Amino acid sequence: MFATAFPIITTANLQQSLGFYQDLLGFTETYRFAEDGQSYVSLKLGDATVGIGENPAELTSAPTAQFQLCVYADDCDEAVEHLREHGVEVLAEPALQPWGERMALVADPDGYHVVIMSKQS
Repeated sequence: MFATAFPIITTANLQQSLGFYQDLLGFTETYRFAEDGQSYVSLKLGDATVGIGENPAELTSAPTAQFQLCVYADDCDEAVEHLREHGVEVLAEPALQPWGERMALVADPDGYHVVIMSKQS
């Protein structure tokens, strides 16, 4: 009945969001639509897809922790340091979790929470 799903993030500044998701996290653009002041971009990382839509009128409140995007990295600590060096706000430092993975929490340019994880060997 259902085939697939992916999150769509709404932003007031598409270029700023693309700088975070493409330049820092390594997502690749797979589709772009722009018409009548509306813009939408689909991004892919591995087998994951994320949509980003630019619509400042829809942003009436700040994002909350109710939505989190989880991104796996080869090394959580190294990835978080890379993001910090590029001005990304680190909300929780990397820490070993009870289930055996390292996890940290950062904020994208719009304040959405992005979980950075790495598997421990």
